[in-house]
Amino acid sequence: MAFQNKNLSVIAYANGFTLWHYSANETLTAITTAGYFDGVKTLMNTGDIVIINASDNTSIKKVAVSGNVSVADLA
Repeated sequence: MAFQNKNLSVIAYANGFTLWHYSANETLTAITTAGYFDGVKTLMNTGDIVIINASDNTSIKKVAVSGNVSVADLA
C-alpha cells in the first residue's frame, strides 16, 4: 500500500517542531522506506518525530528531509 494522508495526524506542534502519529495496516519496513512520506514533505521538517503504529510493530522515528522524507531510529 501507499501512504494514506488520512492516517497521519499531528499530536503536538510548537516552535517549528511537530510530533506526528501515523497508523496503517502495513509493515514497519514498508512505512519506513525512504520517500514513503514524500506526499507530505512540505509539512514535515528535519527533527520532527513520528510515532508509527504498523501492522507488525510500533516505533518512534525521527524525520529527515533532504529531497525525500526519510525516517530513522532515535539516537
